[in-house]
Amino acid sequence: MTPVTVFSGKRVAVFGLGSSGLATCAALAAGGAEVVAWDDQAAKIGEAKAKGYAAEDLRALDRKAVAALVLSPGVPLTHPKPHWTVELAKKRGVEIVGDVELFCRERRARAPGAPFVAITGTNGKSTTTALIAHILRSAGRDVQVGGNLGTPILSLAPPALDRTHVIECSSYQIDLAPTIDPTVGILLNITPDHLDRHGTMENYAAVKERLVARSDTAVIAVDDAFTRGVAARLEKAGRHMIKVSAQETLADGIFLDETRIVRAGKADSRSVADLAGIGSLRGRHNAQNAAAAVAAALSLGVSAEAVRRGLFTFPGLAHRMEEIGRKGAVLFVNDSKGTNADSTEKALSSFAGGIFWIAGGKAKEGGITSLKAFFPRIAKAYLIGEASDDFASTLEGRVPYAKCGVLEVAVAKAAEDAARSGKEHPVVLLSPACASFDQFPNFEVRGDRFRELVRAIPGFEPMREAAA
Repeated sequence: MTPVTVFSGKRVAVFGLGSSGLATCAALAAGGAEVVAWDDQAAKIGEAKAKGYAAEDLRALDRKAVAALVLSPGVPLTHPKPHWTVELAKKRGVEIVGDVELFCRERRARAPGAPFVAITGTNGKSTTTALIAHILRSAGRDVQVGGNLGTPILSLAPPALDRTHVIECSSYQIDLAPTIDPTVGILLNITPDHLDRHGTMENYAAVKERLVARSDTAVIAVDDAFTRGVAARLEKAGRHMIKVSAQETLADGIFLDETRIVRAGKADSRSVADLAGIGSLRGRHNAQNAAAAVAAALSLGVSAEAVRRGLFTFPGLAHRMEEIGRKGAVLFVNDSKGTNADSTEKALSSFAGGIFWIAGGKAKEGGITSLKAFFPRIAKAYLIGEASDDFASTLEGRVPYAKCGVLEVAVAKAAEDAARSGKEHPVVLLSPACASFDQFPNFEVRGDRFRELVRAIPGFEPMREAAA
């Protein structure tokens, strides 16, 4: 835990009592603050009371009663409309912050200069966060990893000069962290997302930009128009920046050349690492993640040799292009996190052909029509869940398919067909392009079930475990 001492002796309101909210209560109390907890759900209030925190309807508090309102990232700050606590706090002149902001203030008070890496982007945040943490740990560093990735930031050990925090930050968390100032701030990409919470793409992009605007070193992947705009503004402002790209050669920065990650500078260019054969970093999207991770690690003083070792041994993340193992020549890949066509496109583009594709579930708007360019790579599709009929209509005459109904049938048929296909590098790929909610509580449960089914296949040989 990181005790938050910057509010010692003051009364602080915490609204939103999920895992991060309760962790915030604990950190504030440990730092000497008086905590007032509240939630819109009675069960959450009861849980806070059971842990010994005072619970009081925040409507009853006046402006002098609390020093700050700490808001859960899931509570609307601006759109579609501010939550009632936000409106009340603004009316009473109470500042509104989140747990990442508390960490940043505590870091400045406790250990200025303690290494802090913050990662954001529409896609790739979790993989990049896990990869950086893995590289640093393999280099012998004391690493704390969390944030949006899973463990609340205030549940981690406190900042220290010999300890590095590697934190995934969502746009919601950044919006509640007005003074976020990481040692290394990473911006991977900006594409349309969460517009219900930010109103417009311009607002969404502006929030993402805040993470790198005050960083000591900004690492920016310049592969989309929004991130190129951010890079141009930071360059004009004289900020220290490392550009990365998986799409173009850079005169100064880190970029992908075939499978090699190259570091280019004014004096020379040299290869840092080769991603060939690293299954956990398969695909151009993962090359962008890897380039950003390399930039971060090198800027923190990790040697190129240690970076290469970390890349080569990275197990990947569960449910994100997770290589489970093989039966003979057949590779089994769990990409259950592929819950829409855009995510599944990245999975399909990672293989040249011979794909035995398990897809379906609760369909997203647009279905899989955007994936037509990748249909020639698919040997056969195995359809499950509510989307089966719609997906079959799109595939008709283009890709052989079987309506399997459930995952158990799809895995059995795909494994058998792949083994008998004669393809040089056959892969059974679960990348549903759908939400899981028709048959599973979430994509994690769906991916876990896929893994169980694959491991039960006679003759299956597992690979190393992916990070949770």
